[in-house]
Amino acid sequence: MLIDASGHLDNALFISSPNFDERPSGCHISLLVIHCISLPPDEFDGDGVIRLFTNQLDPAAHPYYPSIQSIKVSAHFFIRRDGTIIQFVSCNKRAWHAGESCWQGKARCNDFSIGIELEGSDNLPFADAQYIALSKLTTTLRQNYPITDIVGHSDIAPERKTDPGPHFDWDHYHALLHGTKPNLSSQKID
Repeated sequence: MLIDASGHLDNALFISSPNFDERPSGCHISLLVIHCISLPPDEFDGDGVIRLFTNQLDPAAHPYYPSIQSIKVSAHFFIRRDGTIIQFVSCNKRAWHAGESCWQGKARCNDFSIGIELEGSDNLPFADAQYIALSKLTTTLRQNYPITDIVGHSDIAPERKTDPGPHFDWDHYHALLHGTKPNLSSQKID
């Protein structure tokens, strides 16, 4: 995996989302935020997430969709259950994935983070192919950006969010990243 100067991953399918803007001047990417999403909820392999991130969600397609059809959201990357990576926003731009958020006293995490959505939910385990793709993507991102912390959405917006949820296996993810199981009392990455 390689990321080019424009912030695009070479082996990802790119589907452009309009839901992004410029990062603040002088802002350095130091945070990786892991999320999970499925649309319709707890259903996989459809095009609901793609349609949401590209502002093309049909409110008549599912009873849940009218409640989210007007939100403008995106992530830099979306990892499907089979490990396929879709990129929606250049890493050089600010994707709208974190919302109101704060990490280590710094608000507006979208300014200094990259957001990765895993196709999943709080109710089901993730697929091993997703962990493998996530660990490879994480390694590539850390080679290109000064990322010091990797957190879940719930860590930066604990009053609003629960993702990546109780079924995300931080131990397994860290083991893939480092080859051993780290001390998980802190999620700060060396």
